[in-house]
Amino acid sequence: MAGIFFVSLGCDKNLCDSEHMLYDLMSHGFDLVDDPADAEVIIINSCSFIEDAMQESIDTVIEMGRYKEHGICRALILTGCLGQRFFDDIKNELYEVDAVIGSNSWDKLTEVIDELLSDNDRQELLSRIDDLTGLPRTCGRLRTDPVPTANLKIAEGCNKRCSYCIIPYIRGSYRSVPMEELLDEARTLVDSGVTELSLVAQEVTLYGVDLYGKKSLCRLLKELSAIDGLHWIRLLYCYPEEIDDELIRLMAENEKICHYIDMPIQHCSDSVLKSMGRRTTRADITERIKRIRAAIPDIAIRTTLIAGFPGETEADHQDMLDFVRQMQFDRLGCFAYSQEEGTPAASMPDQIDDDIKSRWVDEIMSTQQEVVLNKNNELIGSILSCFVEGRIDEGVYIARSHRDAPDIDSSVFIETDEELLSGEFVNVKITEAKEYDLIGIPVW
Repeated sequence: MAGIFFVSLGCDKNLCDSEHMLYDLMSHGFDLVDDPADAEVIIINSCSFIEDAMQESIDTVIEMGRYKEHGICRALILTGCLGQRFFDDIKNELYEVDAVIGSNSWDKLTEVIDELLSDNDRQELLSRIDDLTGLPRTCGRLRTDPVPTANLKIAEGCNKRCSYCIIPYIRGSYRSVPMEELLDEARTLVDSGVTELSLVAQEVTLYGVDLYGKKSLCRLLKELSAIDGLHWIRLLYCYPEEIDDELIRLMAENEKICHYIDMPIQHCSDSVLKSMGRRTTRADITERIKRIRAAIPDIAIRTTLIAGFPGETEADHQDMLDFVRQMQFDRLGCFAYSQEEGTPAASMPDQIDDDIKSRWVDEIMSTQQEVVLNKNNELIGSILSCFVEGRIDEGVYIARSHRDAPDIDSSVFIETDEELLSGEFVNVKITEAKEYDLIGIPVW
């Protein structure tokens, strides 16, 4: 069978799709190769969420296209968001691409490869599928990282339609993955050695509303926590207005659910939030955070902010800096607003200059750095259960506490002469605090 080289770009949700595709390819007898020079087929699972991601996808297409001229590559296939969003442009301008598969149709991948390899002529960019109402058929999953942590994608698409976001247009409305499929996938992951699962979607808090007529995240969490061998369950991307008392109560009571929540708020100014199409206010956000912390005192709250949204003023920005100091977020990321074609915000007046957006991002992240250092200093002397990720030097291991999501947040460096194993959970006494990371020693 033909050798396949696969490139996965973009977010953790895209990586889940890539791992399903890889399993499908392998189960159909295709050989997966590590060098594009050895591939007859190159597949790029693309991203186009913001301008930088889109440019990375285009650059990757051009780079991989050279192997059609100077290698044995016979077909270059584009999957994911870029093809779904810019099909006509790709058809007319990216002649390196032989086929495009929409973001909701990756289960057609093997069929497209067979058609391409049976006909050496450039296809009419096969399988351009606009149907964003269902979900691709489920299959197994070939994990690309041997570490014992994995993401579990529980839903596709989004119903919120924030004015700056392109996702609903390229991923469709919110569709939950049936619970039995998720539980089967989770059990398979745990059987393969996974001990930590991060639940991901554009919004995990609405899981089940389309399938079961009501929010069913708590039910899913209870079922997942019953899986033997699964130690941590982590929640990413919970919209603040959807975090209810039932979820807060379950997180407080269930020892397998990490006291960690990713709650993107994007801004605190009511006028900016309204322009963004967000369904919350500063008062709502403040109340929700206070309620969560009252019920779960050791909760780590992560958020995401957008700086430089159209119409945002210097006063709005200063208000945001004050809010960051007031709320004392444990983890925070800030991004400059990206003017995405096809979104309502792209045509709004009073677009902000790039240099102002960059300054605002830097000021927000500098303010957050002060917050985190102070919070880290408060942890000196405490004992945290930590997930060991590996050894980085003689007598030094890198790990994460419940406060740190994989590949996103900070680390805990463990100093010890004892041998620790990747995936092991170790109690660590914190001895030193850095601007973002912690240092400690194991306690037995």
